[in-house]
Amino acid sequence: MTVPTRTAVDTAPLFRPFAVGPLHLPNRVVMAPMTRQFSPGGVPGEDVAGYYARRAAGGVGLIVTEGTYVGHPSAGESADVPRFHGEDALAGWARVVDSVHAEGGRIVPQLWHVGASRKPGAPPVPEAPVFTPSGLDLTGAPIGEAGPVPATTDLDAVVAAFAEAAANARRLGFDGVELHGAHGYLLDTFLWEVTNRRTDGYGGSAVARTRLVAEVVAAVRAATAPDFPVVLRLSQWKPGAYDAKLAGTPQELEVLLAPLVDAGVDVFHGSTRRYWEPEFEGSDLNFAGWIKKLTGRPVISVGSVGLDGEFLGTFAGRDPSPTGIDGLLERLGADEFDLIAVGRALLADPEWARKVEKGDVAGVTPFTRDALTTLV
Repeated sequence: MTVPTRTAVDTAPLFRPFAVGPLHLPNRVVMAPMTRQFSPGGVPGEDVAGYYARRAAGGVGLIVTEGTYVGHPSAGESADVPRFHGEDALAGWARVVDSVHAEGGRIVPQLWHVGASRKPGAPPVPEAPVFTPSGLDLTGAPIGEAGPVPATTDLDAVVAAFAEAAANARRLGFDGVELHGAHGYLLDTFLWEVTNRRTDGYGGSAVARTRLVAEVVAAVRAATAPDFPVVLRLSQWKPGAYDAKLAGTPQELEVLLAPLVDAGVDVFHGSTRRYWEPEFEGSDLNFAGWIKKLTGRPVISVGSVGLDGEFLGTFAGRDPSPTGIDGLLERLGADEFDLIAVGRALLADPEWARKVEKGDVAGVTPFTRDALTTLV
């Protein structure tokens, strides 16, 4: 009996070059930002530099680092998450940049303020208060004694922290920056009406809720250069609120995005749990696809690439199984989105991109939860 042979998958859409201003990428593969907590005292060491360099050597077009805390007292909650302020931490990041560039890679840091997810008394500044738009958690309930934060002077400090971090990124030789405006962290909570109940110029209408994020983007642009790539990560979903919506319709999404485009966002990173799921009824476009359609800006999509289960299942004790990427290739080929962020698959196998390009999908190391415990 003759065994039918499977037609080889054309991976060309994934390995086309792409450029945003001076940032030229050899392919469409992006390493997704993934918190690792392997930086004691907030300082990335040689092991972190090697971790990112191996992904660059493995063929990743663009690396987005794990979230890094900007220099605001309330920005973080772990002493092992890297900082993007302080000369010791910045010296560590300089080694990371040099190591990635030595392998021919491109890298941007993700700049982060955790906002309401920070627990009172958490490091690295235990005495700092939890910083939120209205003193509310992701259910809309008051956060203990945190209370509202109405003072624009406090918000000015947040804007300045992001701008200073971006300026340092450019000084160290990074290829751009990504601002974390997703997943219920500070910038996202200003965008979302459930957590932003302010009655000043930073709350109320959808446009007013974009004000802080737009100010951060504009300040980052002013602190760097007109052609320094600025990426903004957005999501509809929040932890514990997976059906949450910043915008319930494309029209509402367009209203929210317009001020961010005007502020200077070059690339949007539309975070979803499964890249193949449509965002709005009546269209197969995912979240990133809609952002591209509405803004004309390049977009990164993300969500369970090459795996049969979204990432939260990993923390519930479920290891996903590998799947094909035919659907991903079709969407990239149709230019629904421009770049695709790969997370756990790259965590398990630094050579994922190179192996996929060569058609060696069977040779990819499968993801297991053990990959979370080491910097392979």
